Amino acid sequence: MQQRWKQHYPKGIPTEINLDEYSSIADLFHKSIRKHGDLPAFTNMGKILSYDDLDRLTRQFSAYLTSELGLKKGDRIAIMMPNILQYPVVLFAALRVGLVVVNTNPLYTKRELQHQLSDAGCKAIVILDNFAHTLQSVLKNTPIETVITTRIGDLLDFPKSVLINFIIKHIKKMIPAYDLPDAISFKDVLAQGAKLPHSDEQLQHSDIAFLQYTGGTTGVAKGAVLTHKNMLANLLQAQAWAGADLQGGKEVMITALPLYHIFSLTANALFALELGAKSVLITNPRDYKGFIKTLSKEKFSYMTGVNTLFNKLLNTPGFSDLDFSHLKLSLAGGMAVQQSVATKWKKVTGVPLVEAYGLTETSPAVCVNPLTITEYTGMIGMPLPSTEVSIRDEYDSEVELGKRGELWVRGPQVMRGYWNRPEETANILDSEGWLRTGDVAIMDEQGSCKIVDRIKDMIIVSGFNVYPNEIEDIVACLDKVLEVGAIGVPADATGEEVKIFIVKKDDSLTKEEVLAYCKENLTAYKRPRQVVFVDELPKTNIGKVLRRELRNL
Repeated sequence: MQQRWKQHYPKGIPTEINLDEYSSIADLFHKSIRKHGDLPAFTNMGKILSYDDLDRLTRQFSAYLTSELGLKKGDRIAIMMPNILQYPVVLFAALRVGLVVVNTNPLYTKRELQHQLSDAGCKAIVILDNFAHTLQSVLKNTPIETVITTRIGDLLDFPKSVLINFIIKHIKKMIPAYDLPDAISFKDVLAQGAKLPHSDEQLQHSDIAFLQYTGGTTGVAKGAVLTHKNMLANLLQAQAWAGADLQGGKEVMITALPLYHIFSLTANALFALELGAKSVLITNPRDYKGFIKTLSKEKFSYMTGVNTLFNKLLNTPGFSDLDFSHLKLSLAGGMAVQQSVATKWKKVTGVPLVEAYGLTETSPAVCVNPLTITEYTGMIGMPLPSTEVSIRDEYDSEVELGKRGELWVRGPQVMRGYWNRPEETANILDSEGWLRTGDVAIMDEQGSCKIVDRIKDMIIVSGFNVYPNEIEDIVACLDKVLEVGAIGVPADATGEEVKIFIVKKDDSLTKEEVLAYCKENLTAYKRPRQVVFVDELPKTNIGKVLRRELRNL
């Protein structure tokens, strides 16, 4: 059941995108440089790189990769660092010469890092030296041939660069000792690359741009094969959705989610490039005081995040005093938005929290709410242009409108498959190009969808289905609750019962208050039977609550 935007969106958003606009991300890069050259592209720690700077630095870096290292189109290169200026330099340097980028979480354990580098067959890695000790311990068990290390301050101006690097290493002692004698420094790569011949690769839609690894929440992490077409399609879909509200060369984006995550990669790095926006890189978003200090210096107009990030900002002193007069778009994804957070965000900033939905396997966006919404809806919105969605039952047949079922997706943003995993690819992609998301959803008569929950997270109490998102959303509305996570646990009488974990906002909160509130707001079989107070909830690198780890608390 394809949803046609024309029927529901008065602003004339197209139902289809033109994929011929760019032949590759490299083509997008060059066109953006020509169009936005002297405008600011990325800023971090007071240093601004213009689009012309980005062109020069990526040319130098990619010249070293190809002319000195001999890397060629299709070779895999890992990037392992947080949001610092070096990230977009390495990212676009690799893409413009046809390398496949393997985004790597800097907080990976030794086991996780070894698995990803080996599974992807990476030949080179660019890594922040804060995490080099982890690489050292597994390097001999990976196919890595070249290690390039960088320091946080390497692209800052002198003397700030020297001062920052000194403080991080010797004062804060944030760099564990490591021994990688054959590694070359990022700054040496740039210096050598400036003297080497450079030639961009001719790329097509079908060429692979990223191996974007899933979180591995259902087993071993798998690399989603995302082509240049996949990424460009999602970028153009987002541009069609928001283009009329954002102005080329005039927007300031807050990039707090890590660029190695698919949400930020597309919605910030690529979208900023296409739009000619200034992207403000937040290296450590968990330093909320520092985060707010950065926000106070920028006339920011666009911000992405997850529910937990927005919630933390709202509860940090000083946030409500910021100037939100330039803010046009607050985009939330990665996890369900809670009504209490959305309501407070609108009250504080004057701008609604627009919820979108997607997956790593879909580059990532599938559905999004229109920018005309003014209040929280609990919906993920309608499918993007050139995107079909369908709600299916356990027999793969479409269900009636309003009925629950698994959300299926088909469109140009859907991945090619999982890297070297044909059986797992076949389990999620059918012969007609439909991707099974594993998410339970419903669709209303307007074609707008709502995610009920992940199929595997569903709790069954006495034969009734209970969805953790609903429980969490209700409990989060309790004033004294900061965060909440819900799971199902075994119960003799009912098979399973609901257990919740709460981070208090007010220390006076008691279990009795929580249970009384739930009795007022939830039907009997949905009410939590167990309440546990914790200091913090286990989360992924982007702040998504890990329900599977709640079971170990």
